[in-house]
This record gives sequence, C-alpha cells and structure tokens, in this order.
Amino acid sequence: MADENIKKTDIDKDDAVAKDQAEYSPLVQSDFLRERIKQKPVNKKKLLRRTIITASMAVLFGLVACVTFLLLEPVINNWLYPEEEPQEVQFPEETIVEEMNPEDMLTEEMVEEELEAESAELENEQIEELLSQVTFGVKEYQAVYEELSDMAKDVGRSIVTVTGVTSDVDWFNDTYENEATASGIILANNGQEMLILVSMNNISGAERIVVTFCDQTSIEAEVVQRDASTGLAILAVPLLAIDEETMDVINIASLGSSMINLTGTPVMALGSPMGNSGSICYGFITSSGTLIDHVDSAYKLISTDIYASRNSTGVLVNFKGKIVGIIDNSYNSDDRGNLISAYGISELKRTITKMSNDQKRAYLGIHGADVPPEASLESGIPAGAYIKEIEMDSPAMIAGIQSGDVITRVGGAEVTNYNELLNLLYSAEPEDVVNITLMRQGMNGFQSMRVTVTLGEVG
Repeated sequence: MADENIKKTDIDKDDAVAKDQAEYSPLVQSDFLRERIKQKPVNKKKLLRRTIITASMAVLFGLVACVTFLLLEPVINNWLYPEEEPQEVQFPEETIVEEMNPEDMLTEEMVEEELEAESAELENEQIEELLSQVTFGVKEYQAVYEELSDMAKDVGRSIVTVTGVTSDVDWFNDTYENEATASGIILANNGQEMLILVSMNNISGAERIVVTFCDQTSIEAEVVQRDASTGLAILAVPLLAIDEETMDVINIASLGSSMINLTGTPVMALGSPMGNSGSICYGFITSSGTLIDHVDSAYKLISTDIYASRNSTGVLVNFKGKIVGIIDNSYNSDDRGNLISAYGISELKRTITKMSNDQKRAYLGIHGADVPPEASLESGIPAGAYIKEIEMDSPAMIAGIQSGDVITRVGGAEVTNYNELLNLLYSAEPEDVVNITLMRQGMNGFQSMRVTVTLGEVG
C-alpha cells in the first residue's frame, strides 16, 4: 500500500514538471530555437553576366536551328516530295541536202521527156477543155487569202508578246515605268516551264519581263540564257502559273528548215513586223545564202521583199505553217533598211538547244568558213575548216592557231568543212582539253601540225 502511494506521488511530480515545461516552452523556443533567414546580397555584375550568356546561347541556338532547317528542308522536302527534273529539250536533226549528181539529173531529164511525150499525145481539144475548167477570179483570190489568214491565226497561237519593264524617276521624283515589246515564239515545254525564244535587242536592260499569250494572259518570266552575239534569249514561264484555259489555246511552234535554198519561197511575217503586235505581212524570200560571221558560229541571213518597220520582230513562216526564220533587221544595209531580214532557223538550232537546257557552251574563239572545192583543186588547199580570224586572248590564240590555218581533225573526228567543226565544238564542254590537227602553209606547201586547246566558256 505504501509502494502504491509512492508511485502515485512520483506520477504527480512528473505531471507537475511536464506542466511547468509546457508553460515555459514558448518562451524558450522564441529565444533559442527560432530560425531567422537572411537574404543573400544580390551580385548585380554576376546576374548581368549570366543574363547575357543565357541570351547569347538562345540566339546561337536559334541561328543553328535556322541554318539546320534551311540546309535540311530542301533535302527532306525532295525526299518526301521528289521533284521531277526538267525534260531535256531536243530538236530534230537536219541533214544538208546535197547537190544532185549528173546521173540523177540525166534520170530526171529522161522522166521529163517521157512525160512530155505522153502529154503531146493529148489532143488539142482535150487540153482546151481542161484549161476551160480552170478559173481564177476574185472569189478564188479571196479564198487564197482567207486560207492564209487562217494559217496565220493558227501559227499565231504559238506567238507571244514579250514586254520589258524598267522603272525610272521623273523631275518631280515620281516613279514611272517604261515598257518595250518584242514578239517571240513558244519553243518547247520541258515539263516544268514553257520556254520562249525572243530577240532581246528591243528590250535589253529590262528589270522585269512579262509574257503575253495569244489569249491576252500575261505572266512574268525569267531569263534562262541569252546569247550575246545574236541577241536571242530563252525565257521560262512556270507551267503552274498558266491556267488550263490558256494551255488549251496555245501551241508550241513548228520549226521548218532553212538549210535548203529558200530563194523565191513565199512567206508570211508574223508577230510585230509593222511594229505593233499581231500585224501580218506577205512577200517572198529574195536571198538565203548570205552568212553572218559570228565567233564560233555560222548563221544564215534570209532576206525578203517585205516592207516593214525597222524595229520589227517576230518570225518568217512558210506556207506550210512552219517557221523558217527569226526576224532581225540589224544586218540590213542603208538601202534596204525597211525590208525584213531574219536568221535562218536551222543554223540557230544548235545554239537554242544549248540555251533551252541552260547548258554551258564551249568557246574556241575563231571565225571560219568552208574551203571551196575549186580552191582545193586549183591551189592545193586541204579540205577542212578554214580559219579567217582569231579572237584576241581566245583559247585558239593561246594554243597557237592562226588565221589561214585549215583544221582537218578534232580528236579522232575528221573535219571536212566548217559546219562539222562547229558540231564538234557544240558537243564539247568548257574546260575540255582537245587535240586539234591543222594544216599550215609554209615554204614547201601545207604542213601538218597538232595543237592542244583548253576550251573556254561562252560569256
């Protein structure tokens, strides 16, 4: 019983101590256990430095991301949506019509004699009856020109008006635009663009070029290539920019041939022969054998009796609806300034093929001609490409080729005339190294030489 009282007394003491501690613990905690947090002083220089570094890293990351996107976007886009390459433009090759052999002439004369004999058997009355059925009055004359007009309209679907736009400032500091026009033809469709052939002589220096089709639809075009010697250029109009209605109306031009003798051939001048678009003129080709001397080329000049504007542009079309010439009056003499002349289309095909495919053209730097057969027989000049003149600082001059030389071989290919040399040159590429065999006249006649030429590039 005594032990129980002692335990109870101890418990009461413990409760009293706990109560006293509970009463004084807040005071003890406030003075001894309370935690005070002091803010660290801000280092402004360090904060500014970190801010600049962070901003610089952000800018650098953005630049890297942009460059990476620009570099990879075309690759990824082409991988996901492969774009078709433009189709290569090619024009049918032409062969020079050789002169008739004597035996062929004899055969034709025999055929003509037989025909004459058969026709002589016809009685005079039958001939008179046939002739009486042939009439050519005003109606027939009108029908002929109506047919020519229909042909001109059909060919006109392949003719475009090219406008060169340049900006200028007047005295009052107001901006205005100057426009000059020329007629061109739709040359080809490479699957991505419609290619236009046009003379840039009237619209050189244009800041912006607009092509107007026969249905008056106008679309901006870009220059693919321009030939400095002829002034001709190839323009490209994106197919995506041409609507279906226009595509249904326009045609690609049909090219004829100027390699044959066209003298006396009736032709139409279409485009802007009178200086305004859509004009038409009729006439005859008066000569087609004159050659225009340009470097590394041999173009034929076609002359006509068609009186037109000195600044006329467009094409010459034969009565089969085929284009035989590209109008260019810059080679006319003073006494025939208003008569239409043109480049022969066949001789241009090599140049416009390269230009249409935007291919670099090799440069040799020569002016040449064929060796006439009579000169070869009488003077002993070897057959080949006769060099009339060499351009200064050209690859030909650097290699040692001189005026008066006759080129007879390029690499392993034989050269018998100037046209064959040009064909080999057009098939070459800039920076190609070619071995040229030539004949040079010396004290003991013509001596064979061999030179190595590194071809340049047409600028």
